Amino acid sequence: MTFLLALDQGTTSSRAIVFDAAGQAVASAQQEFRQHYPQPGWVEHDADEIWTTQRDCVRLALARAGLAAADIAALGIANQRETTVLWERASGRPLAPAIVWQDRRTAGHCDRLRVAGHADLIRARSGLELDAYFSATKLAWLLDHVPDARRRAEAGELAFGTLDSWLVWQLTGGTRHVTDPSNAARTMLFNLHSLAWDDTLLDLFAIPRALLPEVVDTAGVLGATRPDLFGAPIPIAALAGDQQAATFGQACFAPGSAKNTYGTGCFLMLNTGATPVASTQRLLSTVGWRLPGETCYMLEGSVFIGGAVIQWLRDGLGLIEHAADVEALAASVPDSGGALLVPAFAGLGAPWWDGHARGTLVGLTRGVTRAHIARAALDAIALQTVDLVDAMNRDGAGPLRELRVDGGAARNDLLMQIQADLLGVPVIRPRQTETTALGAACLAGLAAGVWRSPAELARHWQEERRFEPTRSADWRAARLHDWHRAVARSRAWAEDAP
Repeated sequence: MTFLLALDQGTTSSRAIVFDAAGQAVASAQQEFRQHYPQPGWVEHDADEIWTTQRDCVRLALARAGLAAADIAALGIANQRETTVLWERASGRPLAPAIVWQDRRTAGHCDRLRVAGHADLIRARSGLELDAYFSATKLAWLLDHVPDARRRAEAGELAFGTLDSWLVWQLTGGTRHVTDPSNAARTMLFNLHSLAWDDTLLDLFAIPRALLPEVVDTAGVLGATRPDLFGAPIPIAALAGDQQAATFGQACFAPGSAKNTYGTGCFLMLNTGATPVASTQRLLSTVGWRLPGETCYMLEGSVFIGGAVIQWLRDGLGLIEHAADVEALAASVPDSGGALLVPAFAGLGAPWWDGHARGTLVGLTRGVTRAHIARAALDAIALQTVDLVDAMNRDGAGPLRELRVDGGAARNDLLMQIQADLLGVPVIRPRQTETTALGAACLAGLAAGVWRSPAELARHWQEERRFEPTRSADWRAARLHDWHRAVARSRAWAEDAP
């Protein structure tokens, strides 16, 4: 029997899942790792801790499956994307904590570049908005703040990578320094049209080319794991950013098909086919995946705080004991009682791109309870997604006919019904909700010859539940009107902060 291994390296945890040739999960393991917030707006990870948790998850998943490394046909990696690691080539030692995609320390750098008139050039070449979300300014910050880093980078002593590059470096014992177009396209250093590192962008951000990984196909055997890690070498056959992997795992292979992942953030991706769409609504044009002889592009909207707002209810406010408790609490009231929560804890992503926005809770009366706040939190996740869909429709990529959903918060039935009601289209949850890992496994399986084509893979996708909209267009319009009033109050809040 054929088995595939997926490494799902996320923002809060590392996971490893073993899949069979029917796309069914056989065994899995997961380990959380620490989140570091050394200053307001800063978010960091320990890259070594990410590596050790990911390695240990592989060993545990194989043990739980009763398999040896030699039983695995291929390994695929899906990873949190823009998070930036800088390490020493000779030792493999990170020179500083990884700067996480949520980190806002370089918002001022982005503001200065915007004032200097560079935003349009960056958008035209990379398909991205000029924002601290992406890797370029994070890497520039490291080069400017780690002692002697810039000199060493120019001398070729250092390596940069997103987490896919970092994991492959560790898995191969430093023999491969690579990334794929779906991850490279999130750095703000990659040309969306030539599918290569862009010299003009490298010069603009003062990034030495010697730091950069080789760009390889999303699906393709690029090497093998060190034999001593898992008992035998395992072919590494796929790299993909987590949202692109989830889109692949959702079988969104046709132009116009879309998925939304409800994880720490929310990430809506719509397939635009073989040609990138230049957004007029401040959405992102990005690479979905590159297979041999074929590149698929996506239109993406990113919400910075999605499921993380539920963690905040638990850890920050103590309103719930477990994340799963939010559904029952929110369902105990018919609506939010007029309360509106804008969870702009890390600024606002698409379509606003306001790094100075901050979280706002408005519409409070004495009758608002913790249940109403929980309901407002679920509403906020869904309302942010509606803004993305509306922007895609205005870009001419819609209208959206249905939305496939995945991620941890997609298991919340109340949230999914709220989402369908606010969108006015069916929301479809697949039987396999671990679609990020599934996508990585499917891409690896394509490279290893387990499957012959995406069309063959699409036959394995199965619907678990469909949520049909139950509200009127007038109700949706009223909710969106109030929501946008609340968003307006959150905008630019920290702009004048010392």
